[in-house]
Amino acid sequence: MNSQRFLPLIRSNLLPIALGIFGIILVTLGLFQMVLNKPKSSPLVLEEAGEEKKLDIVVDIEGAVMSPGVYKVSADSRIVDVLAEAGGISEDANRDWVEKNINMAKKASDGLKIYIPRIGEEVLSISQNSAQAGAVININTASASDLESLPAVGPVTAQKIIDGRPYSQIGELIDRKIVGAATFEKIKDKISAD
Repeated sequence: MNSQRFLPLIRSNLLPIALGIFGIILVTLGLFQMVLNKPKSSPLVLEEAGEEKKLDIVVDIEGAVMSPGVYKVSADSRIVDVLAEAGGISEDANRDWVEKNINMAKKASDGLKIYIPRIGEEVLSISQNSAQAGAVININTASASDLESLPAVGPVTAQKIIDGRPYSQIGELIDRKIVGAATFEKIKDKISAD
């Protein structure tokens, strides 16, 4: 009997009741969508947000390259990448000198200057006076006379150092048995492999 009393009331308000039920269903579906499609924080995204952006560096490359100039490259670039930016080495480049003196796999650094000499071009090196005054000698670019200015390095050892180029670090002099441990101890603070 009670239901008969409510039946005319329901019939007269059928549209608002149907709209209300439909609204409840829509709200429920919307909540499900929010929960199911909630943006998930990916570990990769969080790491990227915490990392510093790798900045560009600026490198000057001159001499026997296709397009000498100053180039902006990424901070993780290698010398070979910088050479590629400059169009590669030109036909008149002293390739023998490049092979012996430039480590293509070395990381480029901001403000780096690279010079590629031409065939027949005399490459300036550190003078003996500078070496004796305490300047650091680059074992990848120094002349035989510059190397001979080092303690315990004579003409034979200087030539062995030149023949073993390029070096990525000075420790390779010992690893490759170019100098002995005693000689290395005397020269290690006076040389670099830049």
